[in-house]
Parts: sequence; structure tokens; C-alpha cells
Amino acid sequence: MQKNLTVVTEFLLLGFQGRQHLRNILFLLFLVIYVATICGNLLIITLVSISKTLHTPMYFFISQLAIGDIVLSSNIAPNMLHILLNNGGNISLISCITQFYFFDCNGTFECLLLTVMSYDRYVAICNPLRYLAICNPVRYNSIMSHRFCVTSVIVTWLIGFMVLLIAIIYMYGLHFCGPHVIDHFYCDLEPILQLSCSDTSRFHKQILITGTLVLMGPLIVIVMSYVYIVITILKIPSNTGRHKAFSTCSSHLIVVSLFYGTLITAYLFPTIGQSLIINKALSLIYTVLIPLLNPIIYTLRNKDFKGAFHKPRLIF
Repeated sequence: MQKNLTVVTEFLLLGFQGRQHLRNILFLLFLVIYVATICGNLLIITLVSISKTLHTPMYFFISQLAIGDIVLSSNIAPNMLHILLNNGGNISLISCITQFYFFDCNGTFECLLLTVMSYDRYVAICNPLRYLAICNPVRYNSIMSHRFCVTSVIVTWLIGFMVLLIAIIYMYGLHFCGPHVIDHFYCDLEPILQLSCSDTSRFHKQILITGTLVLMGPLIVIVMSYVYIVITILKIPSNTGRHKAFSTCSSHLIVVSLFYGTLITAYLFPTIGQSLIINKALSLIYTVLIPLLNPIIYTLRNKDFKGAFHKPRLIF
């Protein structure tokens, strides 16, 4: 005798449960953050596009990071705001898996882009006679050519979209016949798989291996790049030269630390003894705060961005 199984076609995202006035405060806070994130990153993209002084590899990569932050925020924030207003919200199975796909594609892209940016800083500081690229700009520009930069960004986006394509096809074939409640504010991998009544043990292992390679592989390259960068900076004879060299990569180092620190804590050392509140807080840092902080970190102390903002030079 066959059991009647209810096929689940949509999930309920709980988001942040609480009293209405508290959720209203959170809604206003996250709405302001979302608008500020979009405006800040659009400002970076616009300034890099129209200002001749920002037509360098470093600023080109920063503008691409800004695009990634806009994609990430727009993938998560609007639905999160809807959930806050309604004390939860339904999302179809297809939409849920699609949201996770673009979330993870963006994460892979940013991992690889930060790696390319660290290579750019390595070439700028370590390659030309092991001193600053400003001493030998021709050599630096020949390596970090416009073609190389554009190709690097295209490849990172393609890898981001392709690395989980097979996994997503597999997820669309999963059966969901049990609980349909996800205690989160967006669709992440683990909550989706926990609700599946299919055997996902083998898939779990494959995702763990793939995720570790995608996360830790670029991190190793970044760490090695900065080891060589620090060694080279320490060999610069003047304090002014050392300070100038370090200032060119300090913002990137801060962004890398925030990005990887949050991801490693949330995903490589996940919820053993970790409450749902902590898990949501870590997710908020990655999906909401970091896209807001990135443009602030890159522009707050940057004279080139300040100059471009006050005196933009249009190209016709």
C-alpha cells in the first residue's frame, strides 16, 4: 500500500520573527542600507567609467567588484524586505533554487576577482625590479593590459556561472515531500537540502569538495601574493616608499579579510553549536553589510576617487 506524499512546490521563508514594530525598524534599516549600497556601488562604476584618472587595472577591478555587490544585494535584499513586512514569505521551489544559484555564482565570482586583484597588486609592487610599479609603469602596463583585465573578468564570471551548473541541475531533480519551512531570510544550500526527501549524502560530499576548492584555492593564491608583497615592501629603503606601497593594497586586504573571514566562519566551520541567530547574523554581514562597506573602504581614503568625484572628466 503506497503512502500519500504531498509534493512541496514552494517554501516558507521565516526571515526574522518578532514583533511588528521591531520588524518595521529592521525593514527601514535594511532598506536604507540597500539603497546606500546600490548608490555607492553605482557611483564607483560611474566614476571609473567617466574619469580618465581611474582608467587603470586596479580601478577597473574595483568597478567589477561593485557590479558583483549590486548583483548580490539585489538578489537577496528585495525579498528579505518583503519577508520582514509580512512576517515571512512564500517562495516557489524554482525561485528558491534560482536564488541560491545566483547567490553562489556571485560568491565564486568575487572569490576569483579578489584573487585577480591580489595578482594586480603583486605585479604592481613585486614585479618591476621588486619595487613600486610607478618606477616602471611601462612594464606594469604591458602585463596588466586592458585585454588581460577584460579577459580575466569574463573568465571569472564564466567560472562563477559554470561551477555549480551541474549541481543546480541535480537540485532541480530533488523531491520535496516533507516540511516546507526555511528558518532563514534567503535560500541557501543547506536549508534546501535538509528539506529534501531524496538521498543527498553523495551530493553533500561533492558540494563540500567543490566549495572548499572554490573558497580555499583562491585564498591560498591571495595569501602567497601578500607574502611576496610584504617581503618586497620591507625591502624598500625609505619609509615614504614603504607607506605608499602598503597604501596601494591596504583597502584590498581589508576587503579580503572581511569577505573570507565571514565565508569561512559561516560555511567551512558551520553550525556545530552555532545558533540560528548567529548563522543569520553571519549571513547578514556577507549579503548586506559587506556590499555596503566595499565602496566605503575603497573610496574613503582614496585621493583618486575623491578627485574624480569633485572633477569628473567625461569622455566623448
